[in-house]
Amino acid sequence: MIIDTHCHLDDERYNEDIDEVIERAKANGIERFIIPGADPKTLQRALELSEKYDEIYFSVGVHPYDAKNYNKEFLKNFVSHPKCVAIGECGLDYFRLPESEEEIREEKRLQKEVFIDQILWGKELKLPLIVHVRESSADCLALLLEHAGDEGGVLHCYNADESLLKLADKNFYYGIGGVLTFKNAKKLINVYPKIPQDKLIIETDAPYLTPHPHRGKRNEPAYCDLVASKMVELSDIKKSDLIESTTCNAKRLFRNIS
Repeated sequence: MIIDTHCHLDDERYNEDIDEVIERAKANGIERFIIPGADPKTLQRALELSEKYDEIYFSVGVHPYDAKNYNKEFLKNFVSHPKCVAIGECGLDYFRLPESEEEIREEKRLQKEVFIDQILWGKELKLPLIVHVRESSADCLALLLEHAGDEGGVLHCYNADESLLKLADKNFYYGIGGVLTFKNAKKLINVYPKIPQDKLIIETDAPYLTPHPHRGKRNEPAYCDLVASKMVELSDIKKSDLIESTTCNAKRLFRNIS
């Protein structure tokens, strides 16, 4: 089976057809799903989905864009749930920053503060991290090397920055999704063979980053199979072996998945 290690099934775009989305995924061999905790407003929905479907798990955290809304006391209401498998989606995102230098410094300071707190929380709870890195590789790398524990985590939607490959020795994995199928993904395609096979996991980031040939449409976990096919195209490995390998990797990282 394939595990979609990052899909926002708590997004309202799935409210009307979540049953069909799950069935299409299972028909394509995707049998486990992790909803990342990116938006506290939909965390209750993620928990409810995990209780309705045996195949769904979730994580607890705050996306860097919502750092100003970080409320750890609220998140504590969810993190002890048996279907919670990670802390995150946490990290740093410098893609959209304020205009003034003072505001930029404050935004980066806040994101780092919230990221460090979630790193330490994961270490305390012995849960892996789901890490968001966008135009912030150097700072993310430094903070993870300094603060992360043995539980490690995944670099969600791995951005092809080779400097981050040194985290493989720190029990970090590399989430590969639809971006690998994009025509302009030359950097990721070139770096992909350098990622250790035992550190690769599959994700969709659904409903975002829909793989070719469905770009422009809503993404969904069924398209993990397209990601796996592209990974095989770039690897010296059979598809069945790649699926087995990435599933074992995901289960090794997210230990609570059955």
